[in-house]
Amino acid sequence: MKISRMDLADTGSPMGLVTKILSVERDLPIPVPIEELARQLDIERIAPLETEGFEGGLVTDDVRSTGFILVNRAAPSGRRRFTIGHELGHFLIVSHQPVEAGKFLCSRADMAKWSTEQGDRYARMEAEANEFSGLILIPPPALKKFIPKGDPTLAHVPLVAKHFDVSKEAAARAYARYHPEQLAIVVIKDGIVRRAHKGPMFPWITVPYGKPVPRASSFYGKDLRQRVASELSSIIAEHWVELKHGQRAELFEQIYPQQDGFALLMLWLEVEEPEEVDDDRTSSQRFRDQQARWR
Repeated sequence: MKISRMDLADTGSPMGLVTKILSVERDLPIPVPIEELARQLDIERIAPLETEGFEGGLVTDDVRSTGFILVNRAAPSGRRRFTIGHELGHFLIVSHQPVEAGKFLCSRADMAKWSTEQGDRYARMEAEANEFSGLILIPPPALKKFIPKGDPTLAHVPLVAKHFDVSKEAAARAYARYHPEQLAIVVIKDGIVRRAHKGPMFPWITVPYGKPVPRASSFYGKDLRQRVASELSSIIAEHWVELKHGQRAELFEQIYPQQDGFALLMLWLEVEEPEEVDDDRTSSQRFRDQQARWR
């Protein structure tokens, strides 16, 4: 590798950092050798984390000249790799300042923070570190080439996870975000919505985190002992999402049970295109028609 931290100067966002890394390392292998990349970017060593209740940690000095990363030794390979990427994100994003000087400690809950729009500085830092890890481990250009053509299906998620050596949830998030269709993938634990990963065009999901899956969902008819993706089934869109006024859409669900009560639920939205406007109408007629729609 030839990348150095000098190549990343004046870049503070997760996307900006990954874009620069990929511009220098044009032949970066897949799966991304995240430990080698971390060492290339001044991480001296990667060691087991002994502190209970945490997934990872970063120890560094005040000026971030060097650092070393700690990782939960019991975590599966994909999660360990994501943790290394997460802590590397903390190291490279200079605006990230730990609660305790020179030391970041990140819990499993921190690894589940994804919204970078939160007002809380600590939560935003964790979300940005997750964003960096997700982007560097599953580079969008490589993912777009790898996603199989055709209709979306959760059966693709384990293929993505294996190809990039990441967890199924990390693969699901990237799949929903970069698939050309309008997708969201909801993470469920014991019938409760934990979080959702969605593509940029997918509408607001109205089911709050911490609440049960809607009773109309095909989730309740799925044998959760069968850890294979179900068939697609339709559901009234308003059970899950908030549509624009007058918008019509079809929504499809697919369930993929996981271990320990977890499941992935894919939502695939197909919005009906509005009818073409009659070009023969006068401007006053179009205005009256528009008013009528909003009454």
